[in-house]
Amino acid sequence: MPNVHLNDIDIHYLDEGDPRGAPVVFANSLGTNLHLWDAILPHLPASLRLIRYDKRGHGQTSVPPAPYAMGALVRDAEALLDHLNVRDCAFIGLSIGGLIAQGLAVKRLDLVRVMVLSNTAAKIGNKQIWQDRIETVRAGGIEALADATMQRWFSRDFLTKPELQTWRDMLTSQPDEGYIGCSAAISGTDFYTPTSGLRLPTLGIAGSEDGATPPDLVRETVDLIPGSEFHLMRRTGHLPCVEAPEAYAARLTQFLQETGHI
Repeated sequence: MPNVHLNDIDIHYLDEGDPRGAPVVFANSLGTNLHLWDAILPHLPASLRLIRYDKRGHGQTSVPPAPYAMGALVRDAEALLDHLNVRDCAFIGLSIGGLIAQGLAVKRLDLVRVMVLSNTAAKIGNKQIWQDRIETVRAGGIEALADATMQRWFSRDFLTKPELQTWRDMLTSQPDEGYIGCSAAISGTDFYTPTSGLRLPTLGIAGSEDGATPPDLVRETVDLIPGSEFHLMRRTGHLPCVEAPEAYAARLTQFLQETGHI
């Protein structure tokens, strides 16, 4: 699995699929690594070039001291795509990954042809919520908020499944410093004004039981972009790509076909 040294950190990424295909880039949520997308990949067209990466402080990417700024997370994505000679990609961002998508599209529209904002918003939560979580992790590690996070992440049905433990383990395996750093980045981000200036094909995806970014919040954000589409996935939570991977991949594929990306 390759790493590349950019912006004074080592970024871990996977570049799979057809190297000559239309590029699709995935940015994952807070507390997860690039394996968040594993289940949907077999259901996507084989003709795509599929790029996933661990953002700073997560997975196998470097963990610089917190706090982080959203601008740094956007620059990491920008530097990776430049390194991989990617232009005109479809950028799929979930939660904090959706904030990165918005920031990257505002800064470098040459990199992003179409965008999927999944379970995200132009502004997520408020400073007090994030400060409380930062203090909780400082005091007791990610384990201290793991159970509450599972409740926000998943639907009632999924919370009873044995697979839940896999995702709890993924969350608690992330470095505390990385979680704190990215929480600070979310806390300081409000993209309502810059996102409202974007003009590119955009799909919003929401989970009907999402306790982190409820459907109305996702819809409010994608409505900032003229001509955008909104799709509600019922009986799923904050990570619909985990709970309903075939349906998620089908809607993503449909959007990429509608926009001429494949």
